[in-house]
Amino acid sequence: MAQEMRLTMGTKGTGSRERYRIQVREEIKQHAWEQIATAGVSALSLNAIAKRVGMSGPALYRYFASRDELITELIRDAYRSLADSLQAALDSGADVAGLACAVREWALHDPQRYFLIYGTPVPGYRAPEDTTEISSEIMTVLIEAFSALSLEKQATPFDAHLENHRRWANGHSVSATTLHRAVSFWTRLHGVLSLELAGHFTGMEFDPALLFADELNTLLTP
Repeated sequence: MAQEMRLTMGTKGTGSRERYRIQVREEIKQHAWEQIATAGVSALSLNAIAKRVGMSGPALYRYFASRDELITELIRDAYRSLADSLQAALDSGADVAGLACAVREWALHDPQRYFLIYGTPVPGYRAPEDTTEISSEIMTVLIEAFSALSLEKQATPFDAHLENHRRWANGHSVSATTLHRAVSFWTRLHGVLSLELAGHFTGMEFDPALLFADELNTLLTP
């Protein structure tokens, strides 16, 4: 009986420590996002974050072994957030236009998170392969949405090229034309979003939301 109690207490202790570790890691990531918003990801400093959290630099390294490990975690969180947002939109019945709005809403809600995964690469940083796997879920949602559309389009040289370069489509058996539309959707809408979030439309006296909608309409018009 005494041994059973000790085992139970040990288990509870382990659970408490793990919850505390998760809590501290989340706090570190929150301070990292604040630092990125202020000075950019290139200026990310674990020592500065440690001071904000109230611990020494070496102590923080018990939670994230390096700056790159912290950046990787932030990138994973960003991709996961966007992938989940798009999947939720698709599950609720959103069409391609609805998915486009979901992407824009997600990006406008937190531009720094958007730029971390779709902005200028971080100098000296190389993301692990599993982050690419998460990002591929986003394209899978788009391919599924476009496969439900019956949009005819004259084949192009890029369509023919995609027939033999479609491994990124995760085994989807849709036509190369459908893949082309999904890629065009992703690149053109990101182009508008990137310029809008970076402030390049400031002073041009037009509504970026209307430009976004117009680009989307062009993409969906046969």
